Amino acid sequence: MSEYGFARASDEVLAARTGLADQVVQTLRRAGLPAFRDEGAHSEEQSGAAVYVDDDAEIASAPVSVGWNCDPDMVKAAVDSLTSGTPDTSVVRYPGVIGLHMQTALIKILLSAGIIATLEKDNMNPEHVLVFGTTSDLPPAFRPTFIPRNM
Repeated sequence: MSEYGFARASDEVLAARTGLADQVVQTLRRAGLPAFRDEGAHSEEQSGAAVYVDDDAEIASAPVSVGWNCDPDMVKAAVDSLTSGTPDTSVVRYPGVIGLHMQTALIKILLSAGIIATLEKDNMNPEHVLVFGTTSDLPPAFRPTFIPRNM
């Protein structure tokens, strides 16, 4: 069982998802971005692209997702502002706004490397990027045969 009581994916499926997550981390690092696999422990203390692997057997979305973590001091400032009783909206909004701006850049970097990525439509993590696989995973008839000019 997974953390939330759902059936856990098989070891074979998790190995494939972990391999995809490792590809995502490597691609983002090659682009010069800090990137790491979020494995729970102390990940909120790291800034950069956090790559998550879904370990549920049945997923309604993508097996891998990417979120952007601002500097931990900025997140702490936002939390402190919220708990102060008179929150500074610019400080509170900053981590989420930056995450939304980074979302487009992350998608473009991943797509340029042949990794299928798209916007997250979930209200809980609207700034996340969904990763479904690589273009080489697609049947030949569905693989892109062109390279967009303005990427």
